[in-house]
Amino acid sequence: MQSIYQRIEHLIESRGMTKKAFCENLGISTGNFGDWKRGKTTPSTNKLIEIAGYFEVSLDWLIVGRGSPSPGVMEVRENYGANHKQETAEQIQASNLTDDEKDFIREYLEFTEYRKHRDRE
Repeated sequence: MQSIYQRIEHLIESRGMTKKAFCENLGISTGNFGDWKRGKTTPSTNKLIEIAGYFEVSLDWLIVGRGSPSPGVMEVRENYGANHKQETAEQIQASNLTDDEKDFIREYLEFTEYRKHRDRE
């Protein structure tokens, strides 16, 4: 299976970009990018969201390689019902995701709630 770094590298190459331009556009140090390549570290949740938005790919594909790199990141989601948090939490628990994947999703949900709260202020 490809790593997150390999999927990011694929996106960079498929857009005809240089790695340096990618790093400059997203405010990533070349040292951090090199650490991702060597598997020493991985991008933070916030950075993964930013990368997925930048390339207009789904977070699911970027993080775990599932599905295709088709557009999937939306800044505004309008069709959630009032119980979306409860349903999402139950779906996460019932899914066949690994514990790390579940933790990542929980962190993403917390970040989204934080961002919505911050934007209201």
